[in-house]
Amino acid sequence: VQLEESGGGLVQAGESLRLSCAASGSIFRINAMAWHRQVPGKERELVAAISRVGGGTWYADFTKGRFTISRDNDRNTATLYLQMNGLRPEDTAMYYCATCQAGWATCSTYDYWGQGTQVTVSS
Repeated sequence: VQLEESGGGLVQAGESLRLSCAASGSIFRINAMAWHRQVPGKERELVAAISRVGGGTWYADFTKGRFTISRDNDRNTATLYLQMNGLRPEDTAMYYCATCQAGWATCSTYDYWGQGTQVTVSS
């Protein structure tokens, strides 16, 4: 599975960004897809996740209704999105797309990762 993120950038506090992650390759291996983020010197944290079947979702508390995860699936590709509204300086991080063979509720290890897209929010 190959993952390629896009959509990051520099915005001011209160503005919005939409991240995308295009998945290709062995799509049949993908069940849950998720966004994680990491700031240098801190551990990577899960932002939001979505399962393939039923579209069930999970969000970290810090998203507080500001972020929305979604995905499009077809036979050969899958695309993951993260709509981020009301961005804050503390949302500044590298955002990574990842996939899991299990659903988000039972995923113990995310198998495949993208290279990340940088989000920077100025105050």
